[in-house]
Amino acid sequence: MRTAEVLEDGFSRVREVVHNVVSGLTTEQLAYRPGPGANSICWLIWHLTRVQDDHVAEVAGTEQVWTGDGWSGRFGLPFGEDVTGYGQSSADAAKVAVPSGDVLTGYYDAVHAKTLTYVRALTDPDLDRVVDERWDPPVTLGVRLVSVIDDDAQHAGQAAYVRGLLLGT
Repeated sequence: MRTAEVLEDGFSRVREVVHNVVSGLTTEQLAYRPGPGANSICWLIWHLTRVQDDHVAEVAGTEQVWTGDGWSGRFGLPFGEDVTGYGQSSADAAKVAVPSGDVLTGYYDAVHAKTLTYVRALTDPDLDRVVDERWDPPVTLGVRLVSVIDDDAQHAGQAAYVRGLLLGT
């Protein structure tokens, strides 16, 4: 198995969780917050997708799906198009809502497809390219992509937990 195939598998596992979490939920259920400062399923899935979109577009040198494919307009959120949810207050997180679960998973699937197209073309030496020198040691492409998978998996797991609380399962 090539390294790119391992990365593809990691991103695809996140996709499976995202779809399982969102499946069959109403917009009200997607917006459910188990506590006043807690994040909703909608915010968690939107945020993990925004971060993946932002980070992969940056390393690939492409436009984000959020802006390039019009997803920002479909969501109609009261934030700038560059907002990914990172550092948002609880009050801002509560403003994230979607017209339907299909819009939420549609955006995720568009980002996932773009991610896989990018990852499939990578060679092992590509993963050693430094993509962020603000850290010590500098961050390589491989480290950045694993970091995105890790962050996505954590947020997808949190969304699954919120779904379990909501549905009592």
